[in-house]
Amino acid sequence: MTSPLEAKPARIPKLSSSVHDINADKPPFGSRFLTQDSDVWTQNAWDHVPPPEDQTETINASLARQRLVPVPDDDKKNYNAKPAKYWDNFYKTNADNFFRNRKWLHLEFPELLAAAEPNAGNVTICEIGCGAGNAAFPLLTANQNPNLIIRAYDYSTHAVKLVQTSPLYGSPSVGKIEAAVWDLSSLDTLPPGVEPGTVDIIILVFVLSALHPDEWGKAIANIYKMLKPGGLVLFRDYGRHDLTQLRFKSGRLLEDNFYIRGDKTRVYFFELASRHTRQRTPPTQESDILNLPSPGSSSDVHHNLLRPLAHCLPHPLFTIEQLGVDRRLLVNRKRQLKMYRIWMQGKFRKVE
Repeated sequence: MTSPLEAKPARIPKLSSSVHDINADKPPFGSRFLTQDSDVWTQNAWDHVPPPEDQTETINASLARQRLVPVPDDDKKNYNAKPAKYWDNFYKTNADNFFRNRKWLHLEFPELLAAAEPNAGNVTICEIGCGAGNAAFPLLTANQNPNLIIRAYDYSTHAVKLVQTSPLYGSPSVGKIEAAVWDLSSLDTLPPGVEPGTVDIIILVFVLSALHPDEWGKAIANIYKMLKPGGLVLFRDYGRHDLTQLRFKSGRLLEDNFYIRGDKTRVYFFELASRHTRQRTPPTQESDILNLPSPGSSSDVHHNLLRPLAHCLPHPLFTIEQLGVDRRLLVNRKRQLKMYRIWMQGKFRKVE
């Protein structure tokens, strides 16, 4: 029988957002703060944990090692030519074990649950880069709004088939869902069933990181075109120097902060560069404007962002409702490992 002193510590649930907005002096109140170093092994995750003192040395060593042996130029062309092919292979290979229900989205983005309320009215939500419906299906399950339309798009044909063959897709209890193949970086082509200015909310989770930086302008132009005036983008993606970036081995670096995984899918790691990407609006307005950085302002910012994006309307296109970083310490208690994760998160509203 286990004595009280040997009892396993109770798991601390995640009850609030972990995102620290760049305009906030302190992180948001949460339930998973590590106040005593001796407690680190009692939980699987802690919020807002600063990196260790030697993290800069670790980062520099990892990046230097990766730059020594980048991806050969000929291979870069192959990986960038047909990226959807590699995502198709990913979903075919992992069809039975990759799906992760993104219920945490409802905690980070309460706007989704508000749209699913019984009296929310006519609302159209698009999940771009839907995969197997990781965000769409949890929202559809929670939906009580008969006038909610969820549209799910991915450039992987196999991913869309997985969505369309789900029992929930054919007979949702409330609301409607439609899925189709569409490439966010398409030029002057919106997804099937979407007219310009008809979407209320776009979910963009771990999507821009899968695009080549040269495709960002087309992607943003499409997002802007799809949204209604005042429409909302819910964004989350990988942050610069996240554990997964530092773990990449030789032969994976496509260009700075842009990698090819073992399954040949691509991933970019974003930097907030907050002092360069936010500018206060005139005194008559209260919100922030999402603008381009100033040329020559920081080596952390991708060079594509230091000039007007190709195929994109002049900025500013969106106001910022949230822009922050989610720093989390994940713990493998059995192996006594500490893993420092970093994600970027934002909410951007289309300028009316």
